[in-house]
Amino acid sequence: MKNSAIRRALLTSALVSMLGGSVTVVAPAQAQFGGIVYDPTNYASNVLQAARALQQVNNQIKQIQQAATSLINEAKNLASLPVSALSTLQAQVDHTRQLLGQAQRIAYDVQSIQGAFEGRYKGTALTGPHTQMVANAKARWEDSVGALEDTLRVQAGVVGNLGGTRGAIDTLVGASQSASGALQAAQAGNQLLALQSQQLADLTAAIAAQGRAQALDAAGRAAIEAEARERFRRFRGKN
Repeated sequence: MKNSAIRRALLTSALVSMLGGSVTVVAPAQAQFGGIVYDPTNYASNVLQAARALQQVNNQIKQIQQAATSLINEAKNLASLPVSALSTLQAQVDHTRQLLGQAQRIAYDVQSIQGAFEGRYKGTALTGPHTQMVANAKARWEDSVGALEDTLRVQAGVVGNLGGTRGAIDTLVGASQSASGALQAAQAGNQLLALQSQQLADLTAAIAAQGRAQALDAAGRAAIEAEARERFRRFRGKN
């Protein structure tokens, strides 16, 4: 009993000495678990650095995605239109030109027209012998009939082109609406303009053919009137 009391007294005295003395207790900055030193400050710093690195990676991924999207859009803008109606339009224009080139008798040529009018529509052609006047009248009639036939053929060719024109319009409008980029849209628009030009060419050809027929008919009637006056003059001269 005495020994236990003595030990307790000694422990109490030691604790009092420690508390009243100059000994200072400092919290440890590191802890050791199973031989591994754990530093909370270093761990927090590493976590922050990892988070920043992850954010940088995410930003780089977004930049790569944006660059890829931009490249895809540029590729679409540079893609050519997969359809073309130019061959059809060129064939229609060539067909109309062939019809105009097949004009009978007085063709669409300045020298040809001048020669024909000098030979049977004016001047000495209207004041020659009776047989010549009859021949010229027949030639003028053939000119008018041929011009009317040519007009009908050109008009029929223009009407025949309408089917191909409608098909080309449907194709180009569909391609324009489904265009994936600026180049395809521009090419579709250019082909639609070419189609419009082809229609204007057909319209011009039809108007030219009709105008030719009307001009020859009017010239023929004027020649008939001139010949009638000449015949009347000769009739009066004989009397």
